[in-house]
Amino acid sequence: MAPRSAVAKSTDRFERKREAILDAATRILNRKGIKGLTLGDTAAAVDLSTTSVTYYFKRKDDLAAACITRGIETLHDLAEAAVRAATPAERLHAFFTLYLDTLKATETGKAPPLPIISELRALSSPRREEVAQAYARLFRKARQIFDHPELSWMSRGRRTARTRMLLEQVFWGGAWLSKFEPEDYPRIRDRMVDIFLNGVATAGAAWSPTAFPMEKLAARDGPERARETFLLAATRLINLRGYRGASVDKISAELNVTKGSFYHHNDAKDDLVVACFERTFEVMRRAQRLSIEMPGSQWDKLAACASSLAEFQLSDHGPLLRTTALTALPEQIRQVMVEQSNRVSDRFASMISDGIAEGSIRPVDPFIAAQMLSATLNACAELGYLVPDVRAKAAASVFVRPLMMGIFET
Repeated sequence: MAPRSAVAKSTDRFERKREAILDAATRILNRKGIKGLTLGDTAAAVDLSTTSVTYYFKRKDDLAAACITRGIETLHDLAEAAVRAATPAERLHAFFTLYLDTLKATETGKAPPLPIISELRALSSPRREEVAQAYARLFRKARQIFDHPELSWMSRGRRTARTRMLLEQVFWGGAWLSKFEPEDYPRIRDRMVDIFLNGVATAGAAWSPTAFPMEKLAARDGPERARETFLLAATRLINLRGYRGASVDKISAELNVTKGSFYHHNDAKDDLVVACFERTFEVMRRAQRLSIEMPGSQWDKLAACASSLAEFQLSDHGPLLRTTALTALPEQIRQVMVEQSNRVSDRFASMISDGIAEGSIRPVDPFIAAQMLSATLNACAELGYLVPDVRAKAAASVFVRPLMMGIFET
């Protein structure tokens, strides 16, 4: 029998190598998505043969699931530590402090990289269900931020919606926090928490936005009507099943058309995803243009735009394509889509900046507030699954109002 010390050393070597493989795979996953992750590329990144990697992870989905699960467990531990604080505000501050500390540690090589959690939709069974269970544990733990007597007025559905909005800020953070130096994270944390606690509205502002008619946001005539129908069906399937799960067969079956009809509209599946994103950005730009042209203060315009887009997500014309689909695209095309997304967010920042100058919006960081609003609107596509009985007209009140007026406000 081998000495106990020898067994321990062997176990340590196994775990170190396994962690190195997960680190390398997570970086590839974040850059290329599950579609672009391969055992061969991962092996090359850690100077191993592909056969050696299969000793630890037999299939690509096993490797991807392990990466995502490790990230979810990290976030669960942060939430578990944060909810020990006495008040909801202190818990929120603690959670984002711990998250940004972890992100800083990953960027300086002192902690494993965090994966794009939303990639779990692209996993196949049974790994998808296993990772979904881990995510459910994280969600339940994060929801405890709102478990406090002073928030007894908040229904379970509203706590669930606010938890999803809060977690989306973490998932989306990786898309824009890289613009900043890690040493600036405490300042960013303070600004994010300030927006969470106090919203962007000035003291005494009312939440009574006027939503635009959904037909104006989705307006398409003539030949474009058929293409709109096709893109909407594709968007719904991609949001629900991920890029891999939304096959050409399923999209065609949804519309009761042939594969030939699909390829008449799109040369390849990547082209379809790009078309869905372009539709999404055009709807958002249309809402922004309508709000800019309407009378009233910048607060009125921002509230109208945000509430209209939230309602659109749950309307017969929605949803918009979730940003999770970005990782399925080739890097060059993905960058073009990210640039379009940034332009939409930058216009929100301009509206917020104008509102600050006007006095109708609180002095907040316009860039950070715009990114947080973009993340919230993106996550609103899931509101129907989170709160099944919510109506489209109530979407803005349930999901957007907490960011605009304060996450712990009635």
